[in-house]
Amino acid sequence: MQTRNVPATGPGYWTALSIASVFGANMGDFCSKILHLGHANGLLPLAILFGAILAAERRATAANVAFYWLAVIALRTAATNTGDLLTHDFAIPYPVAMAGLAALLAGILILERPSPQARRKTSVPDTNLYYWAAMMVAGTLGTATGDYVADVLRLGAGGGSLVLCAVLAVVLAARAIGDFTSRASYWITIVAIRSAGTTMGDYLAGRHGLDLGLPISTAATGIVFLTILAALFYARPPNEAAA
Repeated sequence: MQTRNVPATGPGYWTALSIASVFGANMGDFCSKILHLGHANGLLPLAILFGAILAAERRATAANVAFYWLAVIALRTAATNTGDLLTHDFAIPYPVAMAGLAALLAGILILERPSPQARRKTSVPDTNLYYWAAMMVAGTLGTATGDYVADVLRLGAGGGSLVLCAVLAVVLAARAIGDFTSRASYWITIVAIRSAGTTMGDYLAGRHGLDLGLPISTAATGIVFLTILAALFYARPPNEAAA
């Protein structure tokens, strides 16, 4: 993905990514349960959609971060179903699935060779194929971790959300205070966001939480996500908005 279409990191970026994680968690469950696609049948359409987003971004002549966020939502939705496919349908024990996904994520980061033009200004790693593969794996790991905390540790969606949101707050504070901009800290933050987003999505939609139901919860989180993106767009400095 072209640099001009990648948003800068900062409080707005992490807020948008966190809401995108909740929205994507609801979207994944909506596709599998409401649209009756199951955990596997929706993956191919989502892969095609993701490819179409990247192809359209490559041909676009004007800068537009919407491409980045659309790609993130598509992958987060797919990651939700992939995580559930591994742990629910294939019945892989949560610790095994989580360890395997963590090892796979580490392997992707080791294999990648960051370009000399790494985005030091934004601390977002190069958005190449390695980046999107890592984003998919991190989302799947976050799904498994969130479900593990809620179900296996018996904290429920509410208790799990409190714990994982607290972990996320610590991670974000560490990045801010310590000025951590390494790739490792970036992906640790992504996994923390995905984990908290999973339990939050379940809390909003599930009967043991607010019981909004998937249609309403998905629509509500989608609206909040779009509102945040609109606020970030209009809050940009004039020179950046014209870029």
